[in-house]
Amino acid sequence: MQFVDEVVIEVRAGAGGNGCVAFRREKFLPLGGPSGGDGGDGGDVVFHAHDRLTTLLDLHYRRRLRAEAGENGRGKDQYGAAGKDIVQQVPVGTQVYDDETGELIADLDEHDMKVVVARGGSGGWGNIHFATPYDRAPRRASEGKPGEQRRLRLELKLVADVGLVGFPNVGKSTLIASVSRAKPKIADYPFTTLTPNLGVASFPDGAGFVIADIPGIIEGAAEGAGLGLRFLRHAERSRVLLHVLAPDPDPERDLVSDYDKLMEELTSFSEELSSRPMMVAINKLDLPEAREDLDEVRAALAERGVETVHAFSAVTREGLDDMMKAMRYFLSRHPRGEAPPEPELPSAADRPHGDAKGFPEDPA
Repeated sequence: MQFVDEVVIEVRAGAGGNGCVAFRREKFLPLGGPSGGDGGDGGDVVFHAHDRLTTLLDLHYRRRLRAEAGENGRGKDQYGAAGKDIVQQVPVGTQVYDDETGELIADLDEHDMKVVVARGGSGGWGNIHFATPYDRAPRRASEGKPGEQRRLRLELKLVADVGLVGFPNVGKSTLIASVSRAKPKIADYPFTTLTPNLGVASFPDGAGFVIADIPGIIEGAAEGAGLGLRFLRHAERSRVLLHVLAPDPDPERDLVSDYDKLMEELTSFSEELSSRPMMVAINKLDLPEAREDLDEVRAALAERGVETVHAFSAVTREGLDDMMKAMRYFLSRHPRGEAPPEPELPSAADRPHGDAKGFPEDPA
C-alpha cells in the first residue's frame, strides 16, 4: 500500500434549502393563510478518526468532498429534508489545517474521534414565519444559506507507544519484524525503509504496545537532508523513543558519535522531542565488533545521562526478550500524557446564518 502522509483537499458543506411561498387553498377554508415550509439544513463535512487506517491514500485520489444540500420547503407546511452529512474516515494522528491561514482546526489523535470541518448552511424560512397582524398573507420567503467551503491541508503523524530512531541500516526494520507481525522491507543497503511501519509487540499475557519503525535519520535531517523533515514529525507522536545503534563499516562512525548526532538532530527539530523519555539499545550483537567495545560505549553513554544500554541481536534474538520486557516496564513508568485541548470550533450560536436547527434572521 502506498504511504501518503500529507494531502491538500477542498471541502464544501451543503447549502440550505430555500423557504417556500404557498397558501392553503382548501374547499371549506377560505383565506387559509400562508403554508410555505422551511428549507432543510445543508449537510456537514465530518472527519472520523479510525485506527484501521494508516495512510491518507484515500484522500490522495479524492481531493474534493461535498456534502448534500438541503431540500427546498414545500406547500402545506412541509419542511425540506436536511442534506446528508459526508463522513470521511482518516487515520488516527491526522492533523487538519486551514491551508490559507495555517490555523490548526483539529487534531484527531484518538480512535473514533469526530470533528466537523465544514458546517452546512441553514435552511431558509417559509412564508408562514412572516405572517403578522398587519400582513396575514406574506408573499416572501428567505433563501437558504450557503455551506462553508474551505481548503484544508491534512498531515498525518503516526501515533505509537515506541518510536525507533537511528541511522540507516542499523536494523530497525529487522527489529520490528522480529517482535511483531509487521513485514517491512529488509535489505543490506541504507534507506531500505522509505515509509514508516507500524507493528504491535505482544506478550503471552495479552499485553502489548505499538512500535513505529521510522525511516533512517542522517546528519542534517532537521534541515531537510535525506528524508528527515518528512519523517521526523512521526517521532513526535511516540510516547517514548528507542535509539537503535549498531556498528558500521565506515571507520569514521562509532556508536557514541552516532548517538550524539541523533540527539543533535532531534534537538534541532524539536526541543520537546529531544527531552522525550528514551531508551538506548545496541543491535547486531551477533557481530564480534558489537561486543568488543560494549563496556566502553556504555561508560561513554553513562556520562551523557544514559543509565542503561541494552544489547541484542534482532537476527539471533539474543537479548531481545529481555529488552522487550525492559521496554514494557519503561512504558509503564511513562504513561501517555493528556491530549492537548481541542481547537474551539464556532458554536451554532456564533454562526453568521443562525442555528443549525433554527431559522436565519428575517431578511426584512
